[in-house]
Amino acid sequence: MSTTSDRSVLRTKPVEDVLAQAGGPDGDAGAGGSSGQGRLKRRLGARDLMGFGIGIVIGTGIFTLTGIEAKNHAGPGVVISFAVAGLVSLLAALCYAELASAVPTAGSAYTYAYATIGELFAWIIGWDLILEFALGAAVVARGWSGYLQELFDLPTTLFGETAPVNVGAVAIVVLLGVVAILGIRESARLTNVLVAVKVLVCVFVVVVGAFFVKAANLTPFIPPAKSVSADTSGLKQPLSQALFGIEPTAFGLAGVLTAAAVVFFAYTGFEAVANLGEETRNPARDLPLGLLGTLGVCTLLYVGVSFVITGMVPYGQLSEGAPIANAFESVGAGWAAALISVAAVAGVTSVILVDIVAMGRIGFSMGRDGLIPRAVAAVHPRWGTPWKITIGTVVLIALLAGFLPLKVLADLVSIGTLFAFVVVSIAVPILRRTKPELRRPFRVPLSPVVPALSALACLYLMTNLSIETWLRFLAWMLLGFTIYFAYGRRNARLNSRPMAPVDR
Repeated sequence: MSTTSDRSVLRTKPVEDVLAQAGGPDGDAGAGGSSGQGRLKRRLGARDLMGFGIGIVIGTGIFTLTGIEAKNHAGPGVVISFAVAGLVSLLAALCYAELASAVPTAGSAYTYAYATIGELFAWIIGWDLILEFALGAAVVARGWSGYLQELFDLPTTLFGETAPVNVGAVAIVVLLGVVAILGIRESARLTNVLVAVKVLVCVFVVVVGAFFVKAANLTPFIPPAKSVSADTSGLKQPLSQALFGIEPTAFGLAGVLTAAAVVFFAYTGFEAVANLGEETRNPARDLPLGLLGTLGVCTLLYVGVSFVITGMVPYGQLSEGAPIANAFESVGAGWAAALISVAAVAGVTSVILVDIVAMGRIGFSMGRDGLIPRAVAAVHPRWGTPWKITIGTVVLIALLAGFLPLKVLADLVSIGTLFAFVVVSIAVPILRRTKPELRRPFRVPLSPVVPALSALACLYLMTNLSIETWLRFLAWMLLGFTIYFAYGRRNARLNSRPMAPVDR
């Protein structure tokens, strides 16, 4: 157990303290707080958690990445790419489910790392998750603005990528930020409505689109590999190809795996469900249901939609901007395009909202531990949300969304998420060894084999991302190290007193 004399960067936060801060493993949140910030309120059930999970997962990925990756890397084999990415996500979700049910707290991977492999790794994961959620929300907000501009023919001086200041993106971030601040129940209600709309439209795409599928468009299912142009070599080629001297290729099995690493972006964010552990009424039951239910529903929808779209149109003719709507137009079903565009707007709206909610909970946990100023972790006495850190989150995302074209940084969201999944996978067997007596309502089957497979699969997908992406990720991590050693290490709550017991 940590003491006041423990100054190591690998000191751990006792699980007992984590549970005490969250109000215990069974949902007794209490009214007070350990550091004066207050506690989050338990108001969510399994259905709400699945709503948040599906709300953040089904978004930009399904409406754009299908066309991009089928056309450039995998052909109809993009169906396999989505299945592989879904399987890797499922392995990670099993690990998340065990940790989330045993240690139901805000912060998810950040807190799990703090309790298992040490403070420095916890900071790295927290910093990494800030990158994932902030950047992801900003990218999606710009996409939302573009969809809206096309749907209603709005002025391009205010909406879309050509706008000097993307007012549409800023406006949606601010509006959803207000919803996130006013309460978790309000956020859940809006998210559930938006999720219902886009799930129904995805089912519509699969059912109606199946009537237009042609076997010729699906043959060959995995197009033969071919060399790619020189502009995909150097920093733009996957790390695995550079390490092993493999000639850059598209299509074939290598293309399918490269596409799997990219479409993994479509699954990012499901771990936001684990961030809501302190606000779940029955975390032992509801968190595993929320996590695994989210991945199951989303993987089925992704595989179904990608199969139908590549079967409707030859993969080389797919639109990279709006592949689903374009596929229906190309087969004479243009009447469906407007409906699909409405679903796209609803889809990305819920992604932004859940990103804001999740990032607020990560900041709340880091502030409560003193790694960032504790004042920002205050919980509003009426709304029950970490309102200060949420306001800061909204300002940051609005600035990014309003002024920076972020398409080139989309891969950073994938590499950041995969890195977090590696840490969570490693944390499961470590915590089983260091805390064998800990109550685990959900247990990963065949541990440590499944966690090891999860970590290795995530690492492998990371190597299929470009060298350029790795360099940007390392630069972000270097900035994080600087902040930790300049502020976080000196001001961490572990410096001031033992972490347990906690004032009740």
